[in-house]
Amino acid sequence: MTSAAMGRTVAVVVAYNRRDLLIEVLDALAEQTTQVGAVVVVDNASTDDTAALVREHYPTADLVSVWRNTGGAGGFAIGAARAVVRQKADFVWLMDDDTVPTNTALEALLHSVGDDHQVTVAGSRVVWTDGRDHPMNTPRVKPFVRAAERAAAGDSAALPVRSSSFVSMLVRAEAVLEHGLPIADYFIWNDDFEFSTRLLRRSRGYFVPSSVVVHKTLKLGATDVDPGERFYYEVRNKIWLLRCSRGLSPAEKVLYSGSSLRRWARTFRASTNRPVLMAGLRRGIRDGFRTRPRPNAIALAGLGEATDDVAACEAGVPRA
Repeated sequence: MTSAAMGRTVAVVVAYNRRDLLIEVLDALAEQTTQVGAVVVVDNASTDDTAALVREHYPTADLVSVWRNTGGAGGFAIGAARAVVRQKADFVWLMDDDTVPTNTALEALLHSVGDDHQVTVAGSRVVWTDGRDHPMNTPRVKPFVRAAERAAAGDSAALPVRSSSFVSMLVRAEAVLEHGLPIADYFIWNDDFEFSTRLLRRSRGYFVPSSVVVHKTLKLGATDVDPGERFYYEVRNKIWLLRCSRGLSPAEKVLYSGSSLRRWARTFRASTNRPVLMAGLRRGIRDGFRTRPRPNAIALAGLGEATDDVAACEAGVPRA
């Protein structure tokens, strides 16, 4: 099946103060072997000249500038809503502004997904600048996957997964309309895990090794390598996810609770600044249990068209 027959893919790039990398990402999107139908850039209140640079170099991009930083979670909620509501996407391709796709990345994703509407999410293989797999975005094969699902994924040159990363995640627009947008209040960390597990609770997700993107982080390492004050978001958001999200079954919540505790223990052992982590742990536990994420209509209020797009998408507006 050709990409034209499959529908329109809209790329969404969330940008914050990485102007040069952003242009590199946009250049790579323009060189895809399967053409992107449109590009949405969410400028998350950058303090450099990101917006001006996009207008100059890519005037056809749909630039959404917001006056306050809504974090990666808010940016992807705004961008996905824009893609579905205004750009009439059939597929939404989500990525950060330091994610540079190789020129066949989209073609490989679409080829694996095909016309199977049970497959709602597909993610790319993420490598660092030297070609090594990036530990920050290493997928895990879906636990307890049935043989038929594993075989179907294999026939599509993919592996079945239970979650995916915003460092190149292809999502069916119909799944966004049915299950909702990323939750903006997560701000950073675990937002893609919550979003993808929610979409995949009743559908299938693929990891597509032949779709390759380069994640140009400053260092090669996982997010649990001495995260500093950001550890607060890891703790709070993971508790929110386990308490409030519809994405995980009760058994899965037990499984991921154990893996999170082990990961936090590794983070503390490797840290050179444990008092900062301890403060983040205490605050994260407190806020994770005492609060819950606000609806996007509240968290993303006051942002003009972006707010309107989010409201329309979450109301399930028709795309035609």
